[in-house]
Amino acid sequence: MTAEDQEPQAMSSELHSMLQRQMMDVIAVHAFYVRESIGKEALDPRVLEVIAAVPRHDYVPLEVASFAYADQPLPIGCDKTISQPFMIALMTDLLDVGPDHTVLEIGTGLGYHASILAALARHVYSIEIIEELHTEAKRRLGVHGLSNITLKRANGEHGWPEYGPFDRILVCAASELMLPALIRQLKPGGKMIVPTGLPDSQVLLLAEKDENGRLRTKEILPVRFALMETDASD
Repeated sequence: MTAEDQEPQAMSSELHSMLQRQMMDVIAVHAFYVRESIGKEALDPRVLEVIAAVPRHDYVPLEVASFAYADQPLPIGCDKTISQPFMIALMTDLLDVGPDHTVLEIGTGLGYHASILAALARHVYSIEIIEELHTEAKRRLGVHGLSNITLKRANGEHGWPEYGPFDRILVCAASELMLPALIRQLKPGGKMIVPTGLPDSQVLLLAEKDENGRLRTKEILPVRFALMETDASD
């Protein structure tokens, strides 16, 4: 990234509105197409309303801002990507975030998904392992004045026990197995979304912990995420 990329990008309100509408239409079509896998024909209107309101182009580098609303992943620097809009919408829908919930996000990126979660939750705690992305996310989220997000640069596999347990946990990078620390930090009655598996064979999992602490998992659909990095010195 260059200094030029380190601020949200200007876009006319007319163009922004048009691209947002197109993106939302594609999300709706995609959800209908995979309705058997996700168990319904449309995503939660609350989630869709928030996604339609968050300026996605403010959370990508300048050189890809013109593609921000296309239904595809985009590079955000440091060999990382922002997920396609449909995947972000689906994961948020499955998480079923309520206004009293605290949410742990593993993998801040440049802050786009955190900003969506913050509009739905009481507070979001988000961890990013890469210093450059962590710093840039803090800057971009700060421009939008989001006060219910707390960021940390650390190894995400350990979670954030100081603020746990959490009502909801969202993992934005894949691991071969579910991480024990994150399972421990999920409240009874809580939900976690996590991609698991090897690079060429991953599945999006919805994990729910019952009131007795037992964990049930459900495979949603095949996905492809970057593997979680775990070598940061906290």
